Amino acid sequence: MASRGQRVHVVTTSRRYKGRLYRTHLLRHSYRENGRVKNETVGNLSHLPEPVVELIRKALQGEILAPVTSVFEILSSFPQGHVQAVLTAMRRLGFAPLVASRPCRERDLVVAMVAARILEPYSKLATTRAWHTTTLAADCGVQETGEDDLYAAMDWLLERQSRIERKLAARHLDEQSLVLYDLTSSYFEGVTCPLAKLGHNRDGKEGKLQVNYGLLTDSRGCPVSVSVYPGNTGDATTVLAQVHKIRDEFGIRSVVLVGDRGMISQKQIDQIRQLEDIDWITALKTGEIRKLLEKALQMGLFDERNLFELTDPVFPGERLMACRNPLLAKRRAHTRQSLIEATAREFEKVQRMVARGKLKGADEIGLRVGQVANNYSVAKHFELEIRDGSFTFRLLSEKVAAEAALDGIYVIRTSLGPERLNTDDTVRSYKLLSNVERAFRSLKTVDLKVRPIFHHLETRVRAHIFLCMLAYYVQWHMLEAWRELLFSDEDQQAHLTRDPVAPAERSPSALHKAATHTLDDGTEVHSFRTLLKELSTIVRNVCRRKQSPDNEPTFTMATTANAKQQRALDLLEAITV
Repeated sequence: MASRGQRVHVVTTSRRYKGRLYRTHLLRHSYRENGRVKNETVGNLSHLPEPVVELIRKALQGEILAPVTSVFEILSSFPQGHVQAVLTAMRRLGFAPLVASRPCRERDLVVAMVAARILEPYSKLATTRAWHTTTLAADCGVQETGEDDLYAAMDWLLERQSRIERKLAARHLDEQSLVLYDLTSSYFEGVTCPLAKLGHNRDGKEGKLQVNYGLLTDSRGCPVSVSVYPGNTGDATTVLAQVHKIRDEFGIRSVVLVGDRGMISQKQIDQIRQLEDIDWITALKTGEIRKLLEKALQMGLFDERNLFELTDPVFPGERLMACRNPLLAKRRAHTRQSLIEATAREFEKVQRMVARGKLKGADEIGLRVGQVANNYSVAKHFELEIRDGSFTFRLLSEKVAAEAALDGIYVIRTSLGPERLNTDDTVRSYKLLSNVERAFRSLKTVDLKVRPIFHHLETRVRAHIFLCMLAYYVQWHMLEAWRELLFSDEDQQAHLTRDPVAPAERSPSALHKAATHTLDDGTEVHSFRTLLKELSTIVRNVCRRKQSPDNEPTFTMATTANAKQQRALDLLEAITV
């Protein structure tokens, strides 16, 4: 121990030799002799780890060192990073002012419900419990909230739907915009809601009541509006209502509506033609293509190219783009042949059952044959003869050949002139409907899980679906911002110039990510869900001194983000609208 006027301390020196940096830590004894300060090296600490050297340095400076666990305790820990990510995206999107220009309790609850739907979709009751397991409730100021409060906020939100959608349309649509529209359904658990009807079930839940809803998006698939219909509403009957919504509610007089062949049929086209400045892009149905093939569509033209434009007097004032995808043709032919062969094998089993007397009457045989026909859906290619005690079938080769002639062929139709949109871009525009299909997948299954629907009141069902659309609006922007970290293809400009008919090809970088599951820096590629999970490891800890008085305030410490987490948060800060 040094006497008065003497001290022991650590001195660190650095020098660079042959491109390498060397650090030396020396334990020195300083003292005065004849009025001069002298130093004596009493030990070399360079072999010790840097943290140990720092501990020795601080101890010699008089600091009292003790294990953190003996001084502080953690009272609670809440996952924070994934909440921070979603709320950052909502802040960059101006989401709260989008819902309501003035702060209020209902607005806070809607913001929290939308964020919760993105983080982990639950029922409304479960939501009020789940958001207390993260920092969401505290960050949104909704700690004291019950299930009834959420239902009241949903009712308030539904009253504001028109205003919110007008704001979204002003952000993302303008005159001459390309607007995508499609309709889907989700099934119900329950029978009391007036919207719940039997209809064409897209969820594979035959016999379940359902509700239909149509989604309007911009050309990128960014959602703008959602409309809810009874479950037995036909797709095409909803189109004109969407046109009037765009014109009358959004105040946009001139748009190009893109819908599939079942959505924008001839009846809807005739109605749209009575309106000024509304154009459309859709496709011909199979029967119309067959008639066109018989008189105007020359198959030999496909030997030279896979896309060409033509006109036909049956479609006056329209442009038709005939497309043929050889890979799609091959796939359809293979599928049809496999189904025909499987059906024939099952029919042969029925014949053997009839021959052995296991099936006797025509009704009994017909019931068994009908089960086979419904299973494979290719009975139209067979001629069936059912009698008491006999069953025969014959493949209608001419029908198979007629259908095969259309394999891989589709025809786009539009009211747009070539000066507005050239042939290739018209086909590309129709294929943008895949962006709406992506939205439906996310809404229904992958992330937001709009189904099954448990609400009984019509207003609650409408509010639930609108809430899910708003959640997808936020998630859509997060997905776009995170493209470089996800399996997504970053080269979006290539889609604007690629062959409009050939199957879409991913960029080399996207293929590399899919094959190796790693990014260029060697770190893992994420899905949207797994990236949120990684961010959730950023935790907010509530701490205090051990054995402190009850009135002593606590303090919080958050996990330091790693490089991947920080990059994800930085990318969200770049979101613009």
